[in-house]
Amino acid sequence: MSHIDPKMKKHFDSLSPDLQKAIMDKGVTINTLQDLIRVLEQIVDEAE
Repeated sequence: MSHIDPKMKKHFDSLSPDLQKAIMDKGVTINTLQDLIRVLEQIVDEAE
């Protein structure tokens, strides 16, 4: 199960529901903006 640091919640909440679900399905921990960017890059790479 993914964990979103409370400090990153506003950034996470600004994403579309589909992206939020994709992140949660990955089982990642997001503590920083860099963590969030990294997982979004992975999702984009997988979609290509």
